[in-house]
Amino acid sequence: MTLLEYENLSIALPGMARPVLDGIDLTVSAGEIVALVGESGSGKSVTARSALGLFPTGADLDGQVRVDGTEVVGADPAALRSIRTGTASMIFQDPRAGINPVRRIGDFLTESLRVSNGWDKGRANARAAELLAAVGLPDPERHLRQYPYELSGGMLQRVMIAGSLTAGPRLLLCDEPTTALDVSTQAEIMAILGRLQRERDLGMLLITHDIELAAAVCDRIYVMYAGRIVETAPTAQLFETPRHPYTAGLLGSSPPLQAPDGPPLRLTPIPGSPMGLLDSAPGCSFAARCRLARPGVCDRTAPRLERHGEALVACHLAEESLTSVDNTATREGS
Repeated sequence: MTLLEYENLSIALPGMARPVLDGIDLTVSAGEIVALVGESGSGKSVTARSALGLFPTGADLDGQVRVDGTEVVGADPAALRSIRTGTASMIFQDPRAGINPVRRIGDFLTESLRVSNGWDKGRANARAAELLAAVGLPDPERHLRQYPYELSGGMLQRVMIAGSLTAGPRLLLCDEPTTALDVSTQAEIMAILGRLQRERDLGMLLITHDIELAAAVCDRIYVMYAGRIVETAPTAQLFETPRHPYTAGLLGSSPPLQAPDGPPLRLTPIPGSPMGLLDSAPGCSFAARCRLARPGVCDRTAPRLERHGEALVACHLAEESLTSVDNTATREGS
């Protein structure tokens, strides 16, 4: 069952040279973890927030976004409230920016339980303690009495995960949930999210710039560049045979989560800088950074997503990308 569906979603802002999002098509089904991967500024977070109707102020919208069958674009406040308090929930990348520093953890967690469900304080506190235990925080009753400044970043992100579960959502939107955390804590948070997703059969959209992290937990991956989806495929296929040069570049510039034995790996950075909103190109938005770009073709016509096996790829040279792009980190001295 499809919980989240974007259909040709485009978002444009006044004064910008290109759209923030340009014809986004993306789906997330129940029990599925899907990643949206790309560099900073590619439009990943705007895509995720759009599922809750959190569009940029003054934006010109086109296309559709449906959450469990309910249209989000143009929805009235009551419909958006129903989505935000029941169907879908979001975890943001900076936990300290999402919680009131002068309120206790218990107040943060119980407010929605009491308002949405009409529960009394005792029942709401009991449920909040259960949620804190579910995200691996010991002594949840003590944590309910604490203030945010008394918790570490990793502990506070666990609180935010617990908060996202208070309404019993079926869809979880995770916007770089481990960015502000150290490496070991990142692994713990992702393990918690994976366990909760399996136990509750949640649909999950993971926003990340780390394609290796996405590979570790996701069923499918969408790769975004300059507001467009440039490739999507099942995770194993995308890693084995990336067809878009940008996807191959991300793989070649990212250290693996578990480096194989042998000489040190040498990573290959993607040349140039990502395209900003004040930049535009008549052809492929990645052409200026792509060593396979063909003059007169790639710089003139924007490629459309086309099917190649189980993958969808927006590249004029998708077949060449399979053999011409080295998508792996190389060994020192090789």
